[in-house]
Amino acid sequence: MTTHSFTLIVEGVDINDPDVFDALYEAGCDDATIGTTAGIPVMDFDREAASFYEAISSAIADAESVDGLRVVRIADLDLVSMSEIAARIGRSRECVRLWVNGKRGPGGFPAPLNSPHDRYRFWRWSDVEGWLRGVLGGEPWSSRDHLRAAINAALELRHHFRQLDPKDRPDLRTLAGPALGG
Repeated sequence: MTTHSFTLIVEGVDINDPDVFDALYEAGCDDATIGTTAGIPVMDFDREAASFYEAISSAIADAESVDGLRVVRIADLDLVSMSEIAARIGRSRECVRLWVNGKRGPGGFPAPLNSPHDRYRFWRWSDVEGWLRGVLGGEPWSSRDHLRAAINAALELRHHFRQLDPKDRPDLRTLAGPALGG
């Protein structure tokens, strides 16, 4: 067994409530540090499991067995601005701006997550990192990176589905394609 470290962002209950804390412990989250960071409820896990997926999926199941608690996402450093990209890779913001605008490099910089017309744009770090590896060289994405992104996408999809009237929920397997059996 390997120990896997990760942070879950949660919502729905006051995790600082002693009863909730006890319920989480009893549910199997005795390997998590539970609290709030900047007002955001988090659970920092060091979970032993055979795989990263097994560690995360069992932690989500254990946490969500507590009445009212929902896991929002696995915390990561995934949303970045041009300034954050520049800081992470030791380049100037101007260099990144030129890549974004196709004025330098091979082109094809990932699209921002928000409108390209917005003054401040944000990218998924994993998309930028993949593009940078193609441009600057380096190791390709690890399967762990892909798994974390896929789990976060599934958690986000689940969140949005809860907001829809059940009669309005589309079958999204066709959009997902063969990856999900569509």
